[in-house]
Amino acid sequence: MKKTFTINISGTVFHIEEDAYEVLQKYLVKLKNHFGTEEEGQEILTDIEARIAEIFSEKSSGEKDVITMAGVEQVIETMGTPEDFAEEEGESEEEIYSKTTKRKRRLYRDTEQRVIGGVCGGLAAYFNMDPVILRIIFVVLFFITSGAGLLAYLILWIAVPKAVTTAQRLEMRGQEATVKNIEKSIKEEVKDVKESYKKFKESDTFTKGKKKVEGAGEVTYNIFRLLLKVAVVIIGVVLIISGFFGLLGLISSLAIGHSFVQDWPLVVWGPEINFPEFLNYLVEPDTVKLGIISVGFLAGIPLLAMLYVGTKLVFNYKSNNTAIGLSMVGVWLIALISLFVISTSQLGNFKNQASVVESSTINCDSCQTIYLKLNEDKYKGYAADGWDLNKLKVRQIDGEKIILGNPRLDIEKSSGNSFIVTVKKSSRGRTRETARDHASDLVYKFQNRDSVLLFDPYFFLNEKDKWRDQEVNITVKVPEGGTIFLDDEMVDIIYDIENVTNTWDGDMVGKYWKMEPKGLTMKKVENTKVEIEE
Repeated sequence: MKKTFTINISGTVFHIEEDAYEVLQKYLVKLKNHFGTEEEGQEILTDIEARIAEIFSEKSSGEKDVITMAGVEQVIETMGTPEDFAEEEGESEEEIYSKTTKRKRRLYRDTEQRVIGGVCGGLAAYFNMDPVILRIIFVVLFFITSGAGLLAYLILWIAVPKAVTTAQRLEMRGQEATVKNIEKSIKEEVKDVKESYKKFKESDTFTKGKKKVEGAGEVTYNIFRLLLKVAVVIIGVVLIISGFFGLLGLISSLAIGHSFVQDWPLVVWGPEINFPEFLNYLVEPDTVKLGIISVGFLAGIPLLAMLYVGTKLVFNYKSNNTAIGLSMVGVWLIALISLFVISTSQLGNFKNQASVVESSTINCDSCQTIYLKLNEDKYKGYAADGWDLNKLKVRQIDGEKIILGNPRLDIEKSSGNSFIVTVKKSSRGRTRETARDHASDLVYKFQNRDSVLLFDPYFFLNEKDKWRDQEVNITVKVPEGGTIFLDDEMVDIIYDIENVTNTWDGDMVGKYWKMEPKGLTMKKVENTKVEIEE
């Protein structure tokens, strides 16, 4: 039993015995070494492999047939070897022609000589005639036979295969598809193509076409260059306008003190805000000045660069671009570092948090119901600076500005039998001691009048205090069995009061609430609308 291999030759799969495979491989290697250095070598080898595959296909009767040593030797004998080519190199063309084996011609369509389908070209090669004569014959037959000649041409076009490979073109001319003939045919085709291309390059048509293409290219280049210049000028004008008005707005903002977000679509507070003054509520005055200067350079240098680049594009003047560019980048980086250092130092003011708690017991032993009411808002009609930062506001009273904030009130169960009010003031600071001092400086008042508790709607910061996330949280502790009444105006300061029915804060006002073991429960009474005497 012999070992077999599966090989692929020119896209066709064959089964071949091991010894036959070795001989075939050596033969193909010899051909590759012989033609590999030539310009048309790859094309010659491709056609040779196609012819070998064709011969193997003709000899095999099915997919399971195995190519034997005899089949490979027959292919080599038919195609020829490189040694045979070397012997023929010293012989004359007449001697080589006399040795050339003639074979029966086969009809193909010659697509290289075609006008329509290559039928006449193939017939001319088969009968060794001039294809022009056959074309004339078909035209005459078309008129004589009332179109039957055209029908015959179409039938031949469909039935006759076209000569695709070099081996098929050799068969069409009655020549044996040997390696030597395939090489000769391909070289002649390449030579014809080169000569045709050479004639075309030397023709007047090529010269005129080349001049037209060069002229069209030059026109296109000039148009593109003009459009590019116009685009550069337009971009330069846009940069000049943007840079100029940007710098003008920046200088106005720094000089007059208006917010940088004045005309932006995402206005946080309002265009009337005085930005440097607003910063004075957050950081130290000297720090504000340094920060404003740094921000001015950070925003101004890019705008100045836009103005500079725009004038360069429009007027195309010469300057030391490198020195100017490096200077701008250096100043911009210094401003960025300065702003980072300033911001980092100021963020330290919010590092720690502390709080101060004050508790007061309500002096009304016989009171079972406490009425919670909000004091009059004395600052409602005064002008505001327009910003609200974590419930802190600024109001102008007789030319002075007061910082005030909204407290938050909650209700919890008391651990004893008394009503207790706790006020928790909290703030942030660089240290816990500083934060506690800020919290102690917060001013908040409430009044106890028998069964009535009057809460101020605001807490206040001292004049020199800065915003440090200050908060005031009020807790009214109700003993079990005790009742409270929330006046309607208390909706301004109550915040997320827990109750049994999960009633929203806005719906808790104007009602009585009793502290039961399970929590704060709404008390049902016939008339909950009462007048509280102040």
